[in-house]
Amino acid sequence: MREKILLVDDEEILRENIALILRQEGYEVDEASNGEEAYERYLNNKYDLLISDIEMPKMKGIELLEKLSKIDPQLISIFITAYGSLETAIAALRLGASDYILKPIDFDELILKIKRLLEYRQLVIENQLYRRELQKQYSFDNIIGKSPAMQRVFEMIKSVAETNSSVLITGNSGTGKELVSRAIHYNGPRKDKPFVVVNCGAIPETLIESELFGHKKGSFTGAIRDKEGYFQAADGGTLFLDEISEMPLQSQVRLLRAIEQKEIIPIGSSTPIPVDVRIISATNKNLYKEVEAGRFRRDLYYRLNVVEIHLPSLSERVEDIPLLVEFFVDKYRKEMNKNIKGVDADAMKALMNYRWKGEVRELENVIERAVIFCKGDYITLNEFPHFIGNISQASDFTGTFKTLDIAISEFEKDYIQKALAINDYDKEKTARMLGISTATLYRRIKELKILA
Repeated sequence: MREKILLVDDEEILRENIALILRQEGYEVDEASNGEEAYERYLNNKYDLLISDIEMPKMKGIELLEKLSKIDPQLISIFITAYGSLETAIAALRLGASDYILKPIDFDELILKIKRLLEYRQLVIENQLYRRELQKQYSFDNIIGKSPAMQRVFEMIKSVAETNSSVLITGNSGTGKELVSRAIHYNGPRKDKPFVVVNCGAIPETLIESELFGHKKGSFTGAIRDKEGYFQAADGGTLFLDEISEMPLQSQVRLLRAIEQKEIIPIGSSTPIPVDVRIISATNKNLYKEVEAGRFRRDLYYRLNVVEIHLPSLSERVEDIPLLVEFFVDKYRKEMNKNIKGVDADAMKALMNYRWKGEVRELENVIERAVIFCKGDYITLNEFPHFIGNISQASDFTGTFKTLDIAISEFEKDYIQKALAINDYDKEKTARMLGISTATLYRRIKELKILA
C-alpha cells in the first residue's frame, strides 16, 4: 500500500512541484494551501507523513504542529523554512517535528529525508506490534494449569506484576521460571521497556561483573573498547537473573550495592551511572540453605526475596498434565502442519504415571518428538521414547534398588507434597487430611526438605 502524505504550502507553484515529484516517487499526496485547511484534512484522513511550510496565512506551521500532535502523538513531519527563519524551524523540532528542509528546496535531499522518516515510522509500528505479540505470548493465559498449586501461583503473579518489587522464583529446572518472569514483566508497568535475561551460571566467574556492570576500554586485558553491561541494557525495564545461586560471593557484594544504590560503576571507572531496574531472580536450589551454608549473602537474599513464587513440580500437579499435553500437541502440529487430534488413552495414562525429572521442559520435548513420528490421528505409546510407559522406569527403578528407608522417604515426600498442593499449602488442613498433628507435619517438611 502506498504511503500517504499531506503537503501544506501557500505557495501554489512550489506546492504543485513538490506534489508532482512525490507522486512520481510513488507516494499518494493530498494538498492544502494553509494550516486550517490542513487541520481539517488531517481530522478526516489518515496520513503517514506531514510536509508543511512554517510561514502561512490563517494558521502557521508551528500552530498546526501543536494541534496535530494532540490528536496524533506519533505524527511524522518535515517543515519547510527559509534560511532567515531557521530559529523557527529549530523551535518546531523542539515541539516534536521530525525534520526540516531549507528553501530553495533540494528535491533529492527531500526525497531522502522522506524515505528515512517513513522507514523509521515503519520500524516504530513493527516494534509496537512486536511488543503487543510479546504481551499476548506472555499473558497469564499462556501459563498452563488449573490445579490448586498453579492457581496459587497465578494469584501471586497477578498481585506482584503491578509492582516494582523484587521477586525470587524457585522450583525445579524445567518448571517454567523464565516464562513466569516474562509474564510478570509484560503484565506490569515496565512492559514497554527492556526485558534482559542473564544466566548467572553460564558466565565465567572472571567475566560476570563486566557483563553485569560493563567496563571501560583498557580496564583489563582484552577490554579493547567500552562495554555497556546488562544493568544499563535493562535500564527502565527488568533484569532477570537466572540461576542466581551460582553467582560468586564477591560479585554478590557489587550486585547488592547496585540494587540498594540504584547505580552501577563499570570496571575501570570511578563514575557511578544511575540505573532504574526491576530485579527478578530464579534458582532451582533452596537459597535459604545456601545462605546458611555461607555460599550466598544473607543481605542480598532478603533484597532479592521480597516476594517468593515457588513453581510446583509436575508431581505436585499431575492433574495439569492433560492440559499441558493438549497445549504442546496443538503447538507442534501447527508448526509441522499435521492433522493430529490428540493423545490416546493409554498414552495419556503413561504420561501421567511417568516421573518427570525434567519437569515441563521434558514433557514438551517428549510431545514434540511424538508429533514428529506420529502417522495417525492420535499419538500412541509407540511414538514415545521406550522409557515412557515402561513399568520399571515409571516406578523409578533403574536396575539398582534403593534401600527401603530411602524408598519410603521418597514416597512420603512425594505424598506430602501432593497433599499440600491439594490443600493450597494450608498446613493445618493438610495435617488433618493426613491424620497427623500440625507439629508433625512441620517436622516432616523440614526433615524431608520439602519446599512449602
